[in-house]
Amino acid sequence: MQNAEEAEEQHYLPYPPPVAARAATPNDPPWSLPVAAGVWILSILAILFAPVLFVIPYYVLSGKGVPAEPEKDPTVILLSLIATVPAHLFTLLVCYPVVTKGRKFPFFQTLGWRLGNFRWWYFLAIIIGFFALLAGISAIFPDTDNELLRILRSSPMAAYFMAVLATLFAPFIEELVYRGVLYPAVERSAGKIVAVLIVTLLFAGIHFPQYWGSPGSLLGITLLSFVLTATRAVSGNLLPCVILHFIFNGLQSVSIVYATMNGGLEAPANAFFR
Repeated sequence: MQNAEEAEEQHYLPYPPPVAARAATPNDPPWSLPVAAGVWILSILAILFAPVLFVIPYYVLSGKGVPAEPEKDPTVILLSLIATVPAHLFTLLVCYPVVTKGRKFPFFQTLGWRLGNFRWWYFLAIIIGFFALLAGISAIFPDTDNELLRILRSSPMAAYFMAVLATLFAPFIEELVYRGVLYPAVERSAGKIVAVLIVTLLFAGIHFPQYWGSPGSLLGITLLSFVLTATRAVSGNLLPCVILHFIFNGLQSVSIVYATMNGGLEAPANAFFR
C-alpha cells in the first residue's frame, strides 16, 4: 500500500509519464495513404509541367514561334529531357519532409536503405529471369516503333542525355516515390497483394504513353514494374529495388549509347527509362 506521502506526491505530478514515440519503419511509415497519393500526384505534375518552363523561353528567345509539331523539334525534345532534372529534384524536396516527418526520423533508415535478407545472387537470378521473360515477350510480340524510340532518334545528344537520366536519376527518384513512399502506405491500408497490384499498375501506367503502339514494350514495362514492386514486398526494403532498377536502366543505357555511337537506333528495341 502507498503511504500518505507517496500518494500526496503522485497527486501533484503536473504531467503523466512520457510515452515513447513510435519508431518509424519501412513497412510502418510516418505518413498516411492520402499523403503518399499527394506525393505521387506532385511527382507527375512536376514531370508534365517542368518542360514548359524550358520550352517557352526557347520559343520566345528564338523568335520562331510555336511550330505545328513541336514534338518533332530536336531542340524542344532535348530541353524537355533537361527539364526532367529539376523535376526530379523537386520530387526529392517534396519527399524528404514526408519521409522524415519534419526531420524527426532518419531519411534512409525510414525508407529501408538496407538489403535485409536479400543476397547478391538474388539480383543475378532476377536479372537473368527478367531478360529471359523479356526475350519470350519479344518473340511473341515483335517490337514496333514508339514515342521513346522517336525521342532517342531525334538527336545523339537526346540519346546520351536520356542515358544519363535513366542511370543517375530515375532509379532513385522513381523508387523513392513508388516503392519508397507509395507502396508501404498502400500495404498498410490494403494489404501486400493489393499494394503490389496497385503500385505495379501505377508505375507501368505512367510509362504507357512512351510505349503506346508497341505491345511488347507495354508488357515489358509492366513486367519490370511487377519485378521491382514484388522485390519491395519480399525484401521489406527499398535498397534492393533501387539496385535492380539501376542495373536494368544501366544495361539499357549502355546499349543505347553504343548504338548511338555506331550509327544510331535504326530498329525498335526495348528500353525502360524514366
